[in-house]
Order: sequence, then C-alpha cells, then structure tokens
Amino acid sequence: MTSRTTTILTLLSLLISGKAMAFDLEAHRGGRALLPENTLPAFANALAMGVDTLELDVGVTADGEVVVSHERGLNPDLARDANGAYVTAPGTPFVKLRFADARAYDVGQIRPDSAYAKQFPDQRAVPGTRIPTLKELFALVRKSGNERVRFNIETKIDPDHPDESLGPQAFVAKLLGVIADEKFSDRVMIQSFDWRTLLLVQQQAPTIPTVYLTLQRGSAPTVVLDKAASWTAGYSPADHGGSLPRTIKAAGGAVWSPYFGDVTAALVTEAQTQGLRVVVWTVNKPDDMARMIEIGVDGIISDRPDLLRQVAGEKGIALPAGTPVEP
Repeated sequence: MTSRTTTILTLLSLLISGKAMAFDLEAHRGGRALLPENTLPAFANALAMGVDTLELDVGVTADGEVVVSHERGLNPDLARDANGAYVTAPGTPFVKLRFADARAYDVGQIRPDSAYAKQFPDQRAVPGTRIPTLKELFALVRKSGNERVRFNIETKIDPDHPDESLGPQAFVAKLLGVIADEKFSDRVMIQSFDWRTLLLVQQQAPTIPTVYLTLQRGSAPTVVLDKAASWTAGYSPADHGGSLPRTIKAAGGAVWSPYFGDVTAALVTEAQTQGLRVVVWTVNKPDDMARMIEIGVDGIISDRPDLLRQVAGEKGIALPAGTPVEP
C-alpha cells in the first residue's frame, strides 16, 4: 500500500469517527522553539497562532505560589540575575525560594553556549521576561478572549528527589486550588510522569482529565513493562498482561501521553480500544508529525506549533483560530 493511499484511508477513518475535529494540537511549553519556554510571550504567540492546547509545567514556591516552569527550580540555561549572570547549576528548587526571589530572575534568553541554545538556535530572545504564575497565564487567556483553548498542566515532581518540591498531597492541593479559584476546571488536563499526583487529582477533582506521561527509552525510563517503577504509584504493566494502555486505564487515566518514539500503530489502536486518547510528545519534525497522524494519534505536543499547524492542515485536520493578545 502506498504512503498516499495509507494517508487517504487514515483521513477517511478520522472523518468517519469524528477524530479529525477532535485532534489536539498542543504548543509544548508555549512553543519553545519560537520564544522563551513557559513564558507569557510564548503563550501569547501560541494563542495568536492558534492552538488547541497550551502545554505547560508548574512548580510551587516556598510561599505557596504556583509558578510556570519546566524545571523544579531555577534553570541554569535560562535564569539570569540582575547582573546578567546565569545561575550556577543545578539551580535552587522553587520549594526553597520565595516567589519574589524567583521573580527577580530574567528567563528571556537561553545561555548562548549551552546545548539548549544549539537545540533551538532560532528561538527569539525576549530579555526582561520573568517566570509567570499560573494565575497570570489564566489572565492572559482571558485577555485574549479565547474561550476554547485548553491547558495541559504538568506537575513537576520527582519521586526520586522529594526534597526538590512539595509532596504530592500539598502540591496537588495548591494546583487544584488555583484552578478552582480561577474557574478553569472545565478547561484543564493535568499530566505527570509521577502518577501519584494523577491519582490524587482523580480523587479530589474527578471531572478533570488526567494524562499519564511515559518514557520507555534511554537510560532513565519512567515505566517498564515487567514491574512497577518509582514513577508509577505502585502500578505495574506486569499485572495487566504487560500492556501499558491497560495499566493506565486501570489507574483511571483519560489520556496516554507517551514519547512518540515509543509508539506504534498497534499500541495506538490498543489504547483507543481501552477508551484512552493518545497524545504523543515531543514531535518537531514534519515527517514525524505526518507519521504520527497517519497511525491515528489523537494529538501531538510540539515545540514547533507553527509546523504542526502546517502538517495537520495538509492532512485535512481542522485548525484552531488564533486570538492575538499582548503579553
């Protein structure tokens, strides 16, 4: 079967099932290949471009502020002090910093000589940009007038480094408190590699979908198929026929979010048969985006939402409208 025929059949299947309209186009950390990650300028850019979901990460400061950051503390490749010096590795955890102190750092430009800078050489620097709070992101979306965009919020907590964040109970309580106070409960999903936080969300806010992040490759996988890992809150695929989708379904998940390199068409079908949506991370090359769409994933998280829009449009997927806003 030719690639073109496969694509046409996939599109027909999507159209019949309604998935073409439900495809989830997510801007990873706001689209970090384009603008500084997890910042209001990046999220404003994604809103103006048009995405279905803003993907982001959160931590909690020593005085209880929920802040938007991928790292559990100050990132030495991003955070500069008032003198323009980047912080020394590994960077102070937010749980040991008051919000005012974290806010003093400029996170608008990648350290020039870093591996991160080589990964995203075209990212436009925005000097003077500060670490935002989750409340500020919600306010930006309100300002944009976008009443449809969703939020995929990752809890940055590591069971192997308990001293670098609040414990699961306190972390989830702070996060759910902000979401409820800001009245965004119907527009958020909560994701994590640390499934403990997802189980707590399911108990305390059962209407909020939970997204089970997984990584099976490399030197530090978060899941393995023959036993429970420290990340999986006691759940083991070995107890569910060696099936990761069945394990996540048993845990109560709504979405499986695997590294895209771990996914096959058969696994996507198995997960969807279990009632799970499959949203893969982090896909930045057009050929990979096209391949993921062709095997039937329900969404893609990308550092290049602009390219993802282009590929998705070429595949006949309806694209979300943009809502320009100034950060």
